[in-house]
Amino acid sequence: MNPPILKNKLYLYLTEFFAGMSVMAVELGASRLLAPYFSSSQIVWTIIIGTIMIAMALGNLYGGRAADKDPNPDRLYVRILIAAIWIAAIPVLGKYIIIGISALLIFTVSNNFLVIAGFIACMIIFVFPLFLLGTVTPSLVKFSVDSLDDSGSVVGRLNASNTIGSIIGTFVPTFISIPAVGTSVTFLIFAGILLLLSLIYFISSKINFSKAKKIPVSIILFLVCCLLGHNNSFAFWQTDLTYEGESIYNYLQVYEDDNQVVLSTNVLFGTQSVYTKEKGPTGFYYDHAMAAVYMGEDEDATTPTKILVLGNGSGTYATQCERYFDNVEVTGVEIDEKITDLARKYFELPKDIDVVTYDGRAYLNVIEDKYDVIMVDAYQDITIPFQMSSVEFFTLVRDHLTDNGVMVVNLNMRSDTPTNINYYLADTIGQVFNHILTANVQGNTNRILFASMNDDMQDKLLAGVEKETDSDLLYMMDKVIENLVVYEPTNLVLTDDKAPVELLGMKIIDELIAGEVSYYKNIYETEGLDGLLKLL
Repeated sequence: MNPPILKNKLYLYLTEFFAGMSVMAVELGASRLLAPYFSSSQIVWTIIIGTIMIAMALGNLYGGRAADKDPNPDRLYVRILIAAIWIAAIPVLGKYIIIGISALLIFTVSNNFLVIAGFIACMIIFVFPLFLLGTVTPSLVKFSVDSLDDSGSVVGRLNASNTIGSIIGTFVPTFISIPAVGTSVTFLIFAGILLLLSLIYFISSKINFSKAKKIPVSIILFLVCCLLGHNNSFAFWQTDLTYEGESIYNYLQVYEDDNQVVLSTNVLFGTQSVYTKEKGPTGFYYDHAMAAVYMGEDEDATTPTKILVLGNGSGTYATQCERYFDNVEVTGVEIDEKITDLARKYFELPKDIDVVTYDGRAYLNVIEDKYDVIMVDAYQDITIPFQMSSVEFFTLVRDHLTDNGVMVVNLNMRSDTPTNINYYLADTIGQVFNHILTANVQGNTNRILFASMNDDMQDKLLAGVEKETDSDLLYMMDKVIENLVVYEPTNLVLTDDKAPVELLGMKIIDELIAGEVSYYKNIYETEGLDGLLKLL
């Protein structure tokens, strides 16, 4: 016999509504939990969606069988209660599980690290609570349908409730809760909703003492999770961060020392921006990329060299250009407004540099201006957006360059392996531009590419350096000239229709991981865990 609270079926529809909302909120929360460690690429999203669909399918099967065998609503709301506590525990334990899995796999897996680590993390952290929530719909159908005469309309209302809840559960985390209070608190909010849903059911029902014990235990566990899980720190082992937070688009981390300030959107792989506090060479790709200012400089010395930076980030390239060149006019385009705010606050981005909050490609579509230099530095965490890697995109860039203009591209994660992502990008650019030069950046994994429709890029660089009197600029340009080579493109072409940048980038990540851990891996293989612990 159903408890009084379920007699008018309104509570059943509310249960379906909040279950659907929580599933989508957890899915979006999963992407934000994994992104600082594994990126937010299509690969990671595929893993998240795939594992969640597996969980929901298994939950549907089990829920239907369980409802047929024992159509008792108590069992459903116990499952919802357990799901709520599990979801509340994700902010407490999830980051440690991800780091533990990564640490284990980094020594045992040679290929597809992101796929394997992400999949295992999703299976351990998210499958069980979403399996439990997957049992909600078939159970509610069993409790709701009184006769075949109204079964269609009842199931339709249940599905509508679930869908509406899912819609709200999609928008609220993305636009409200995650930017406002972070991923960890978002998990706690939706866990609290599910907990309250179950508690209202049990408190309003006539329950015996054995079932009543679940109520105080679940409340205590939830409060413990709130106490321990409200911290939004993803890099929990770092205690000296200047800033750590989240925006609509990214996980954001700023740390600094006496010499530099660093922005990162990933806690495991690389950095996004490095700013040196004193005027001088950064030692990074920004130094090499400034050669484009000489290459694209207008012959009329009175006219400012117009520079557009697509993917302005913390503005290091724009700042360096203003530091070293008197007659430049720099505009930055950055999709994440919060990064621009950090650039102003921590990276001393000059006030006269105008930064437009826009997607780089969309910005080119809506303007008619032409530039002497367009810098493309659009890497998002450890991937490059596919729409900024295609023939169509680079054609758009070319159309916004002056006759002697130069495009400069930061090719991250350099590799000499044939058919890697950087060769694809360079070959794609070669379909659009007549002349390409590249220069490897010594001491890190970046390669800078210069492209133009004119063949005088190198001559203009040499001529500009001959007249240069700034010792720092001379030093940096000598490094560029020393490593500058002509690139002859082949036929590895990316288009809007086909640009598998995530898969190509993943291969380089595997190479970088293998190179970084090879020494430790050898010790682990020869001396085991004891030898590794002694070394650490």
